Amino acid sequence: MRSHTAGARNRVATALALGAVTALALTACSSGAGGQDSGASAESDAPVTLSAVNVIAPADAGGGWDQTARSIAQVLTDEKIVGSAPMTNIGGAGGTVGLAKLATEKDPATLMITGSVMIGAVETNASSVRVEDMTPIARLTEEALVVVVPKDSPYTDIESLLDAIVDKGPEVAVTGGSAGGIDHILAGLLVTDAGVSPDKVTSTLNYIPNSGGGEVLTMLLGNTVQAGISGVGEFSEQILCGDLVALAVSGGERLEQLPDVPTLTEEGIDIELTNWRGVIAPAGISDAEKQALQDVVAELHDSAGWTETLAAKGWADAYLAGDEFETFIGEEIALTQETLKTIGLIE
Repeated sequence: MRSHTAGARNRVATALALGAVTALALTACSSGAGGQDSGASAESDAPVTLSAVNVIAPADAGGGWDQTARSIAQVLTDEKIVGSAPMTNIGGAGGTVGLAKLATEKDPATLMITGSVMIGAVETNASSVRVEDMTPIARLTEEALVVVVPKDSPYTDIESLLDAIVDKGPEVAVTGGSAGGIDHILAGLLVTDAGVSPDKVTSTLNYIPNSGGGEVLTMLLGNTVQAGISGVGEFSEQILCGDLVALAVSGGERLEQLPDVPTLTEEGIDIELTNWRGVIAPAGISDAEKQALQDVVAELHDSAGWTETLAAKGWADAYLAGDEFETFIGEEIALTQETLKTIGLIE
């Protein structure tokens, strides 16, 4: 969870186990393509060159993690950074099912999408496998969230929606990503800002979690829920065509793709919250294997294809690698734990 800003920070403080892909070659620089040099074991510091990388989205198809994983895989191959980048979905429990699979992954040339959602889900699911147990590679993107309602909704602004949630409680259903994830956290912060005490959040807020963005859209477009929260990129097409109405975005500024949608702070709600995404690798890989993955992701980040992807998806560049990313994850975990306690989602 990146950037609560002053307001939110004050509130706080105020299956799949992927097998080795046949085409994968994890090779020492001195060796030929198609295998790992016999003198470069997993414990060796000899430089490693990757010809293929597995990419895992720890969620079902249709959501932000899925979009990010597919984009990474496509750019890696389009830009010829690696020869192949097979992509797999392992959904469930806010990414913690995929995280558990990553913990047993034997192929070091594996990247899994992680982010704010997974940090929160680890806490709310009391997962025994944690993000900090894996190998950090890099943070890549940051994205504002958007609160939406179906077209023809009686709620025409964020204030009317929050008033209805406070007054009607569970009658007003809000959907989004996994329980305890960034969407759920924003919903909790919004209702506490509206006057609901932390111990009443779970009884007041009818939050319906989903494991993929496709399910969220189905519920909203089918009018089975009254509101939704997700990354702007997941809703932008439906907002622009008029099937969904955006009430507010959670970033510090209005967005270029949704210039008419106010920020929460413009609406008098002192919350700023963005969703970051990055990549992690299996635990216990060698320093050389970690460096090889970091080099691949750095080349991805610097490529023209990735720059075009960021612009097309409306994702902000939030690149952070190596030890700095590891430090960032620790800070995010501490902040998320405090936030979840503040809004009553964990004790």
